[in-house]
Amino acid sequence: MVSRRMVGSAAGLALAMAASAATPASAQAANESTFDRIRRTKKLRTAAVPGGAPYYHKDLASGQWRGFYVDMAKMLAEELEVELELSETTWGNAVLDLQSNKIDIFFGLNPTPKRALVVDFSVPCFSNAFSFITKRGFQAKTWEEMNRPEVKISVDLGSSQDQIVTRLCPKAQISRFKTADEATMAVQSGRVDAQCIVLILALTAKKKNPALGEVMVPTPIFGTTSNAGFRREQDKTWRDFVNVWIEFNKGLGAVRHAIVSNMELVGISENDFPPGVTL
Repeated sequence: MVSRRMVGSAAGLALAMAASAATPASAQAANESTFDRIRRTKKLRTAAVPGGAPYYHKDLASGQWRGFYVDMAKMLAEELEVELELSETTWGNAVLDLQSNKIDIFFGLNPTPKRALVVDFSVPCFSNAFSFITKRGFQAKTWEEMNRPEVKISVDLGSSQDQIVTRLCPKAQISRFKTADEATMAVQSGRVDAQCIVLILALTAKKKNPALGEVMVPTPIFGTTSNAGFRREQDKTWRDFVNVWIEFNKGLGAVRHAIVSNMELVGISENDFPPGVTL
């Protein structure tokens, strides 16, 4: 006959064994690298920016995402033989999404010293130039002409263009908006003289809305690279793998094909680039 004391002891022992077995598993999950988590779950998490064509574009009718960074994310998921999970973000929130471990990678970050303090970057996917979309009648050709007290500039908050106008145009009146589309609307409505934005997005906005003024690349030309961003972690396997993957696909022409084919979707080509400016 089994006593209650024996049953209680056995139950307690079972609970203790279960707790001891769970503790290492929990610790392992907490310390799991991004690369190991992707391989284990068979899921690659990234995010896209609404209104970011040709980088990112969401079809409102179907809910499907397109764009050259969407294509690259799909290519990367196929390489890893995993499922792609796509969420929404903004250019300003993408770094926070990486830091909080909501996503594993974000394509389309311009590396800046401030961002490099908190996230890691891949090798460049391509180069881009900082430019302005101007309102009709506004004339300027240099950064010096943009850096005047009477000049009103719009940017999307937290973006690389926000950082460059803050640095190069401290005398100008800078209006910061949540999205690039809102910053463009400020130009169209005449509330500001120009929007600072990278060239590919500037050309796209102009194609969509011919009523805007000109796309102006101020001199001297300041370029930036478009890279992938990663959560800062001790294990660099994930970053190193993506670097090799990007360089390999750049060599094959796959990255360039993704970029050029999606630029054509929004009606722009390399022929639309100002003289002296290339990808």
